Amino acid sequence: MTDEGLANDTYTHHHGIGQGFHHMEPGKRYRVIKAFTDFDRQEHPAGEEWTYLGTAFLPYDDGRSLFVSLDGARQWHIRMQDRTEEQGSILDRFHEYVGPAS
Repeated sequence: MTDEGLANDTYTHHHGIGQGFHHMEPGKRYRVIKAFTDFDRQEHPAGEEWTYLGTAFLPYDDGRSLFVSLDGARQWHIRMQDRTEEQGSILDRFHEYVGPAS
């Protein structure tokens, strides 16, 4: 990820953010196993690792937010859109893109 992230609890202090998503559980480490590009056109290359913090969903735009921490001190917001023409196919098979870190 290219930006510096935000201070801890910036996102996760909001109600409901600490929920699991597909196979991911808050507080566990995950690794990108197949590169993908998010809604903001930022690439997440194979080998990128982070701690999953939680998720949020915006029904109006089919927006799926994933909140992660690379370093345990700062948080990043990965924005996805659950539509076929955007990241829908990635989200449907997210376990093929992100797996447990070893």
